[in-house]
Amino acid sequence: MRKFLALIVFTLMFYAPLLAQDADSTESKPQKKNSASENQVYYGGNIGLSFGSYFRISIMPLIGYKLSPQTSVGLKLGYEYVEDNRRDEKLTASNYGASVFTRYRVIPNAYLHAEFAYFSYKYKLENLETVRTWVPFLYLGGGYIQPVGSNTALFVEVLFDVLQDANSPYKAWDPVISVGVAAGF
Repeated sequence: MRKFLALIVFTLMFYAPLLAQDADSTESKPQKKNSASENQVYYGGNIGLSFGSYFRISIMPLIGYKLSPQTSVGLKLGYEYVEDNRRDEKLTASNYGASVFTRYRVIPNAYLHAEFAYFSYKYKLENLETVRTWVPFLYLGGGYIQPVGSNTALFVEVLFDVLQDANSPYKAWDPVISVGVAAGF
């Protein structure tokens, strides 16, 4: 399974840039006019990868909609595959969920962020029984976005889970730091 997931990530890393290549950049093409709604939609996401006795690969695509130049709302879907070998009994799990978020730009490159997420986690209890439970999160924080092209930007955000559910995989008040790419089409 690890080899298969590594192959997918490796393929995406090298195939995606090829899609952006123009066959002939000197050829003049008619400019297409975008409708207002097309300019208000943006896409992006995060990919996570951990190695060692705790192997984890995750993907979290997002789609957002700009309500105004300062305010946007959106949806994220998330999936992660985990192999945890830190204990005698190995745990293999597929965790998944979704979230809704809103962002408010306080200055052009910085924003405040609020997000409600609901994720299903599989874990082992002290008696080695495996259970699955849904965990709610309410993330509050902010981020910084840096444009790197006409339709692409890099972002970093720091969020804190203010619900602190007992089944959360995070320690109390540990920040959740995300780095990713957003693209508007």
